[in-house]
Amino acid sequence: MLKGKNVLLCVSGGIAAYKSATIASMLVKLGATVNTIMTENATKFIAPLTFETLTKTKCITDTFNRDFEFDVKHISLAKAADIIVVAPATANTIAKLAHGIADNMLTSTIIASTAKKLVVPSMNTNMLENPITQDNIKLLEHYGFLVMQSAEGLLACGDTGKGKMPEPEDIVEEILYQIAFEKDLAGKKVLVTAGPTRESIDPVRFITNHSTGKMGYALAKAAALRGADVTLVTGHTALKAPRGVEVVDIDSAEDLFRAVAERSDSCDFIFKAAAVADYTPVSVADQKIKKQDGDMSIPLKRTEDTLKYLGAHKRAGQVLCGFSMETENVLENSKAKLAKKNIDMIVANSLRTEGAGFGTDTNVVSLITKDSCEELPIMSKFDAACAIIDKAKSIL
Repeated sequence: MLKGKNVLLCVSGGIAAYKSATIASMLVKLGATVNTIMTENATKFIAPLTFETLTKTKCITDTFNRDFEFDVKHISLAKAADIIVVAPATANTIAKLAHGIADNMLTSTIIASTAKKLVVPSMNTNMLENPITQDNIKLLEHYGFLVMQSAEGLLACGDTGKGKMPEPEDIVEEILYQIAFEKDLAGKKVLVTAGPTRESIDPVRFITNHSTGKMGYALAKAAALRGADVTLVTGHTALKAPRGVEVVDIDSAEDLFRAVAERSDSCDFIFKAAAVADYTPVSVADQKIKKQDGDMSIPLKRTEDTLKYLGAHKRAGQVLCGFSMETENVLENSKAKLAKKNIDMIVANSLRTEGAGFGTDTNVVSLITKDSCEELPIMSKFDAACAIIDKAKSIL
C-alpha cells in the first residue's frame, strides 16, 4: 500500500519511543522505505540498532556523523521524504519546532523539509496541558504541521490523563491517509453498508447470517483513503471503523433500510455490501396464535428490499453498486439482479470459490455492469475494494 513511498520517522526522547519500533515495522511491511532519526535522549530509551534492523537503513543520531556516503544528510533526508512523522514528540521537541530552533539532526531535517509533517505529542498530562505547550502546538498547526491528538490513560509516570502516544496502528492509519493514495474522491459522498442484520424471534433469539463485514469495511477504508466523505452503515461486527469514517450502527433490515433511505439522495456512490437476513419473524402475538394451533414453525414475512428501493429512486449522476453472493449460476443470477434492481454495477462471487465468501481476508469477484463483465483474480479484500471503486468511478 506504501510501495514507492518514503517515510522519515523522527524519534525524540520520551518513554513511548519503544512504540516507534512497531510503527517502523508496520510501515516496512506496507512497502514503505523508512529512514529514522533519533535525538540523543531517544537513544537512552531504545537503541538505534533496533530501527536499523527493522528498516535496513542507517539510523541517524548525529548531525555531524561522518560514517556515511558523502551528502548533506539532513538535506537529503528532507528532500526524499513523502512525510515526516515525529513520534513520540516531546514538549521540548515541539517547542523547538514551533520556534524554528534547529540544534540537532531531527529539528534541522524537519525545518529543511517541504514534506508533510505529522507530529504525535507524548508527555506527562501537566506538560501537555501547560499553556506554553498548547500554544506551541497551535503554532505548529498554524505553520501547516499535522498534530495528532494524544490518547488518554495511565501514563508511565503513574498519572492518569491525556498525554499517551496513540497506538502504532492509529498512527500508521493516519500516515496511510496522508500519503497512500491520491485524493481522487475528494468532494464525493460515499455510503457503504456492511455486516449482517439481525431479526429478533423473541427477546433471546434472532435470525442472522455469517457476514463479518470485512468487504464493506474495506470499501469504506479505501474510499476514505482516497478523500471521500464516507458514511458506513454497519451491522454487528468485530471490526474497527476506518479512520475518518462516520459510522451508523444498525441492527435489523428495517434499520438498514431507514438509515440508507435517509442518506441516499445526497450520495454520489452507494455500495450495498451488507448481508441482509431476508425475512423478519412476525409479531410474538401472531406466533402464539400459531402455537395454539399446533404449528411450532416460526412465521416469517419478507423485509423491505433496500437495493430495489435505491434503484427505483436513483438520481442522475449517482452510482449504485450491489453485491451478489451465489452458490450456482453466479454470472447469470447476478446479471438478472442488476437489471431487476435497476442498479449500475454488481459485485458477484460464489460461496463455492476458494478464497471468497464470508470471513476470509481475500475475495474472488466479478464486476458486472450493463455492458461489461470483468472477472478479477484472487486478491485481498482491500485490493478488491480499490478495484470496485475504480470501476464505479469510471461509471460516474
